[in-house]
Amino acid sequence: ATAPLAALPGAGFEIELVVSAPDKRRGRGGALSPSPVKQMALELGLAVTDDPDDIMATGADAGVVVAYGRIIRPHLLERVPMLNLHVSLLPRWRGAAPIERAILAGDETTGVCVMDVANELDTGGIHASATTPIDHKNVDDLRTELIAVGTSLLFEVLRDGIGVATPQSGEMTYATKIDPAERRLAWNRTAVELDRVVRIGGAWTTFRGRRLKVLEACDVEGSGEPGAVVGDAIATSDGLLRLVTVQPEGKTPMRTHDWLRGAAPTPADRLGE
Repeated sequence: ATAPLAALPGAGFEIELVVSAPDKRRGRGGALSPSPVKQMALELGLAVTDDPDDIMATGADAGVVVAYGRIIRPHLLERVPMLNLHVSLLPRWRGAAPIERAILAGDETTGVCVMDVANELDTGGIHASATTPIDHKNVDDLRTELIAVGTSLLFEVLRDGIGVATPQSGEMTYATKIDPAERRLAWNRTAVELDRVVRIGGAWTTFRGRRLKVLEACDVEGSGEPGAVVGDAIATSDGLLRLVTVQPEGKTPMRTHDWLRGAAPTPADRLGE
């Protein structure tokens, strides 16, 4: 949400109020610190609150909602029409993790919508949308791309005036939050599937009982017993997953060839055991 917030004033829009989550205790020291959105609002000299009801006292003509994570109550929607920037092609992937779910499902394309905020989650009509190929992009690169495109769409809708939205049509799918267990690399799956897991971030496996994070990888042709080290790759049920960057437990990220040189896996070693 920080990118569109930073861009709105420069595009000529006056922001009366920013609503973000309350300060949280973050880091080892446990000190209270603001959300990135609140921090940016303060840097921009904008009024900021964690109480959505403060909207009622503003003279705002419209609201912009990005990654807020809460249902906005009806009395606020009656006071101010609100637009939501949602990073999927609705009604596919309503919910909390649309980019991750699109990658995991092997979707060839995804996109971004500017939509009305409605009483039910991600059900509002669409004002504008754009499509982009997923290719081999990871979640961070894809999110950055979609937010940039979506911010431009948002500006167009706001400048033209919020008109009548087009109702969503098509089959609905729901993007549930990613469970930590889904990020574990199960070597009895295919290399293509495991490559997708790596691309959503947080992928991990184990080596000799210790956790090994896989930060970057790609699927390649080859075979072996699932979990076995084959050169700089790991065998799966179909193909190999070539590891590019890994992070052994308690260490900093490193290139895979450096990890392999130190770990010295034997033919008997199996990742994930």
